[in-house]
Amino acid sequence: VQLQAFGGGLVQPGGSLRLSCVASGTIFSINFMGWYRQAPGKQRELVADITSGGRTYYIDSVEGRFTISSDNAKNTVYLQLNSLKPEDTAVYYCHANIKPRRYSGYFDYWGQGTLVTVSS
Repeated sequence: VQLQAFGGGLVQPGGSLRLSCVASGTIFSINFMGWYRQAPGKQRELVADITSGGRTYYIDSVEGRFTISSDNAKNTVYLQLNSLKPEDTAVYYCHANIKPRRYSGYFDYWGQGTLVTVSS
C-alpha cells in the first residue's frame, strides 16, 4: 500500500489550498483517512480525519477553516484549507488505516509529506 499526497505550496495569509492523497496497492478496505501536520520544532499533530462512513474530526484550530472529504471509490482523501494563517505552515502528512487483504488486520500507512507555507 502506498499513499501519495499532492497539493502543497506557498500561499498568502487568507488564501486557500487543496491537498489530495491517493491510496494505491493491495487494499481490501479503508477504515479511515486523514491528515497530520508537523511544524518546525513541533510534534506531529492530527489535523483532521474522516471515516469510511463520512464521520469527520477536526482539531479546534482548523475547525471552520479546513474541510476534509473523501472519495471512497477512488481511495482518495482531500483537505481543503481556507483562510490560511502563518501558523498553519507545516509539512502535511496523509495517513490511512487500511486492511490490505480480506483476512488481515488494519494497519497504519503514511504518505510523503507535502509542505504548506503561509507567508506574505
